[in-house]
Amino acid sequence: MTRKKVLLVDDSSTVILMEKMILSKSPYELLTAKDGQEGVEMALAEKPDLILMDVMMPRLTGLEACKQLRAKGHRAPVILVTTRGEEQSVKNGYDAGCNDYVTKPINGAELLSKVRGYLGA
Repeated sequence: MTRKKVLLVDDSSTVILMEKMILSKSPYELLTAKDGQEGVEMALAEKPDLILMDVMMPRLTGLEACKQLRAKGHRAPVILVTTRGEEQSVKNGYDAGCNDYVTKPINGAELLSKVRGYLGA
């Protein structure tokens, strides 16, 4: 059985490290990108099964990256990871094509349960 691929996109190496720690006990193959532009390129090349994407990033925001992926026909679920949990930010995320939303500081149990929900345990 092939392992599901999860792409982690964040300009903060601390957040990437934390996401890796949370997901390390799960059977996923973890890929990383350091901004939205690299995230889009990697998603198109690697075809991950799920993408965890920061919203505020240099070069391309998570929202712009999400829109580009959807425009290119990429259907993998995108969970936006952001410090901004206000209703308008959440709405902007869904408008851009995201499937779900997690706010920082990341709650490990919540993140894991959302990832498992999309990928199966």
